Amino acid sequence: MTENNSVVVRIEKSGNRYNAWDADGTKWTHDITTGARKKAFANGMALERRLNKSGNRYWWAVSMDMFNSTTMPEPPSVDVPTDHSEVLNFIHSSYSLKPQGLMMAELKWKYLIRSAVRGKNIMMTGPAGCGKTMAAKALVNSLDRPDYYFNLGATQDPRGTLIGNTHFEKNKGTYFSESQFVKAIQTPNAVILLDELSRAHPDAWNILMTVLDYGQRYLRLDEADGQATISVAENVTFVATANIGNEYTSTRVMDKALMDRFTIVEMDVLNEEEENSLLNYMFPHVDSVLLGNVAKIASLTRNEANSETARIGSGVSTRTTVELSGLLFDGFSLEEAAEVSIYPQYDSAGGVDSERTFVKQIVQKFCDDGSSDDLFNEEEMAEADLNS
Repeated sequence: MTENNSVVVRIEKSGNRYNAWDADGTKWTHDITTGARKKAFANGMALERRLNKSGNRYWWAVSMDMFNSTTMPEPPSVDVPTDHSEVLNFIHSSYSLKPQGLMMAELKWKYLIRSAVRGKNIMMTGPAGCGKTMAAKALVNSLDRPDYYFNLGATQDPRGTLIGNTHFEKNKGTYFSESQFVKAIQTPNAVILLDELSRAHPDAWNILMTVLDYGQRYLRLDEADGQATISVAENVTFVATANIGNEYTSTRVMDKALMDRFTIVEMDVLNEEEENSLLNYMFPHVDSVLLGNVAKIASLTRNEANSETARIGSGVSTRTTVELSGLLFDGFSLEEAAEVSIYPQYDSAGGVDSERTFVKQIVQKFCDDGSSDDLFNEEEMAEADLNS
């Protein structure tokens, strides 16, 4: 049977990976078997999370129309003008292209639109989970241009992803197969999203140097002198996302020469009011007081992480508050949701003085809110199984 709050995902292939994403940009890859993801991708199907008679969840292949029906309505896309006066009007009216669910300052959205219209390479920076990818995808969806997506943080084969691979078949012999990226850069007016660029292998950065350089704009198929190159088509815009800072221990320090090839648009961490507005927009059927408490928990942890005597290394991200709110929507109590979505992110070493204990103390202040009324208590589940 189908859940009232079912999740529908589409499968995107990145290198050898088959990732599952819902319409809000939440990743579900690890919840679905590799075989199910591969089969859905091969058949052009989406996957819907359902419940069986025993109340256990499973994933069922459905039409892509089902996925498309779950996406938030997008503002209408428009043709980007070329006349200067029309460009000015377009930039200064760009607020009409901003999706309602995107919590981004109007000035920065305007700057983002202007940079894209002027053909700049754009880098979205900010803390993990602050909405960089969502903002980049919103930009892509707002412009009536071909778009391509590449998660460079997920690939272990930069050359294969950005250039292509050499293959051998008995009937064909040795031949070269160009990558999707090669096709993308040859598409006039394309917008190419380079997600998690800061997590990419340095080989990927080296390959991209000439592609992103306004004075060169070509891709070399081989590093040897005299090898063939592919020119980037006219009006191609590159939009990258990156976590930059010493606090991101798993993120490589990006090459300064590479960063200089981008216009930087810094994403701000949401304040409590903005966080609350976003969660209420995304989860209108969850109690607003409960969502307000989630926003307060995030705000308190962020304030603590930024204090001079911080007892935790980082605050709860917007990505985590969205995941937690989704759990509340699925019937988890606030305490249960925090147990599985927040606490694992914090170190438990040190016992009562640990980061995890400190965060638990913050969460516990908001747990006596009625959210612990068990929607799936054992008696009801047992009765449901007997009647099924």
